[in-house]
Amino acid sequence: MFPSMINSAIHAKIFSVSELNAEIKAILEQNFPFIWISGEISNLSVPSSGHFYFTLKDEHAQIRSVMFKGQNRYLKFAPEDGMSVTGMGRVSVYEPRGTYQIIIEHLEPRGVGALQVAFEQLKKRLATEGLFADQAKKPLPFLPQKIHLVTSPTGAVVHDMIQVIHRRYPNLPIDIIPVKVQGDGAVEEITAAIALLNSRFDAQVAILARGGGSMEDLQAFNTETVARAIFASKVPIVSAIGHETDFTIADFVSDLRASTPSVAAELVVPLKRDHYRKIVEFKQVIINSFNRHIEQSRLTLKGLSKRLVDPKKKIFDSRLRLDDQAGRLQRTFIGLVNHRRERLGWQKDKLYYNNPIYYINKHKEQLNINAALLIQKLTGNISARHQKLREYTARLNALNPTAILDRGYSITRTIPEAAIIRAAESVKIGEAVEVLLAEGSLKCSVKEKKTNV
Repeated sequence: MFPSMINSAIHAKIFSVSELNAEIKAILEQNFPFIWISGEISNLSVPSSGHFYFTLKDEHAQIRSVMFKGQNRYLKFAPEDGMSVTGMGRVSVYEPRGTYQIIIEHLEPRGVGALQVAFEQLKKRLATEGLFADQAKKPLPFLPQKIHLVTSPTGAVVHDMIQVIHRRYPNLPIDIIPVKVQGDGAVEEITAAIALLNSRFDAQVAILARGGGSMEDLQAFNTETVARAIFASKVPIVSAIGHETDFTIADFVSDLRASTPSVAAELVVPLKRDHYRKIVEFKQVIINSFNRHIEQSRLTLKGLSKRLVDPKKKIFDSRLRLDDQAGRLQRTFIGLVNHRRERLGWQKDKLYYNNPIYYINKHKEQLNINAALLIQKLTGNISARHQKLREYTARLNALNPTAILDRGYSITRTIPEAAIIRAAESVKIGEAVEVLLAEGSLKCSVKEKKTNV
């Protein structure tokens, strides 16, 4: 068996990998030129090229999918992971990897229209950013001086609003800013109209309106560009798009939403007769308030007039009080001066008795006495010391050996120790000795010595 297979392989065509992938690609593209496919999106990836790469899957299988930038730019919604979609495309093979995939040419949400999905996605995103928040809503003016209508200049909508405005407030100025409300160029014209509205100094409020229609007809009012233009407007904008059941992104972001254009005109423009009636009521209230105030002021003035004192009597009483106060002030001032004069004399006497010269002279006398006593004591002390010195000198002279020598005695000392010889036994025969005399000294040699028996 194996040899036969080997022989067949020798004569059969041998494909390279590239050739096999090319053949498979050709077969798939010929048999599946365009097909419809449904599934759930997963692993969605959008690189810098702008192409969509994702996987379509059902409960049992999956297939790689790609939607190139040239086709996905026409989508009215943003694909997300987990979204069920239906698409049309062609099956192909990516030869470098040998994987087959479906190239999507058209894609739409399954079960819900693309416009509805795009509407919900944009609504959710803008709500998250705060464009629908109540605190961002601008209040409408109480009585606008002019009404601006941003709508199509033709059709019943503009005429209905003008009729309602003139019925509620005759002769109120109206300025119409004409725009396309559907189709190509509608978004740009609506955005430009809102910018023009904000450039006008007399713009106080505007109504953005159009009649009813399908979701496709109202698409211009479901765009992010128009929504952000309304949110950025400094002039309050009332939206009146479609019928009462129609809701657009413009309705959510506008400062007030009206169910119809006619209702919008009623919300913006008050009834003139109601204002006139309120003015009459306010006028009567003001008149009654002024009358009560005047009557109350009259009663107050009457009461104050009774309490008012004659100015001459008031001046006389004040003059008496002034004289009394002046007398009391004078007496107080004189008493204060006398008191200060007495204190000054007392301080002067105290200062005299505490004069430093008095104390200096007094201490100088005591100093002289002490100096005389000190000199006297020093003189006596010196005399006593002189006397003792003479006594000590006499006693010292009496004990001085030289005094004994003066009486004829002599002192004998050894040589060279100079020790005084007191006994004969302390010297030897022939030993040299020194004899001290009253005048001079002698050096002798011992010839003989005797001891006292």
